[in-house]
Amino acid sequence: MNFIAWMIVACEIGFWVVIVLGLYTRYVLKKDKLGLFLLALTPVIDLLLLLMTGFDLYRGATATTAHAVAAVYIGVSIGFGKSMIEWADNRFRYYITKEGSKPTKRTGHEHSVHYMKGWGRHVLSYVIGAGLLLGMIFFIDETSRTEALRNVLRIWTVALGMDFLIAMTYFVWPRKG
Repeated sequence: MNFIAWMIVACEIGFWVVIVLGLYTRYVLKKDKLGLFLLALTPVIDLLLLLMTGFDLYRGATATTAHAVAAVYIGVSIGFGKSMIEWADNRFRYYITKEGSKPTKRTGHEHSVHYMKGWGRHVLSYVIGAGLLLGMIFFIDETSRTEALRNVLRIWTVALGMDFLIAMTYFVWPRKG
């Protein structure tokens, strides 16, 4: 694995460590402000990955799939970050601190609407990540060094379309309980 691939792994681990520490500090230690501060550090992790990816490419590295995945990671982290933190918050509160209501499994129209909102987050993630990918392609300006970025962008475009089709099927065939 190359340096950027290791950075992606480290950032993903760091993302969840910061979330768990933030939730632990917030609910177990009862330090709300410190807990929120820790949760607010998640974008800093994304910024670190963005800087490392940009630096690696600036030094002349040929863009790899790992560089492209870094852009995807940043887009997904921004697009889904808040909902992932809310998801973790609800489960931590219920399963660890035994507070709040048990997270429910969505069915029917509620699930369809929720999934479509998730698709909207996917679109936001795509716009951010694709923008980063296109920026890297423009910045490097050498087709031979950016083919991996273009390939990931193509695959992600197809995945976004497929995700939309899946979202639509939930309105036609609602999820049963």
